[in-house]
Formats: sequence, C-alpha cells, structure tokens
Amino acid sequence: MATIFVPTPMRKITGGNGKIQIQASTLQEAIDHADATYPGFRERILDNKGEIKRFINIFINGIDVRKLQGRDTPVHDNDQVAVIPAMAGGAI
Repeated sequence: MATIFVPTPMRKITGGNGKIQIQASTLQEAIDHADATYPGFRERILDNKGEIKRFINIFINGIDVRKLQGRDTPVHDNDQVAVIPAMAGGAI
C-alpha cells in the first residue's frame, strides 16, 4: 500500500490522521479511494474539471507529479504521496 501524507488543514477530513494507507495503481485511483473512505478528500485536491488545483502540489517519492504524468502517475506499494498546499504571504 502507498502512504498519503495529509497536510494539517485537511486532517479534519481524515479524522486527524496525518498519514493514510491506500491501495491504488495511479494517483487518480489513490485520490478516488481516499475520497471513498474520507468524503471531501477529492474536492480539496481537484478542481471542478478534475485537475489538480493549482495551489496544491503533490509529490510521489519527492517528485512533483506535474513533472511526471499528473493524475495518471503510477503509484506502487511503499510509495510516499505528499499533498502540499502552496503557501503565500510574508514580508520582505
């Protein structure tokens, strides 16, 4: 099973879990399976067209999925999927 690392703002959906285990063959399947167990997960990750929201970054084993195959990126047992919301703000 792959591990999805859930960012703190999304943990209310996962019952406080910072990591969830998912059996899937692609990132899209992982998102769908996570949403089946934790309703609302998908809508936090994907926009209304089904694409990864522009302010959400997803890495599989440290590589940005946008540089791989996006939602079609393969997911294997023991892969680590990190969901990272973009941060903005601050001062110079």
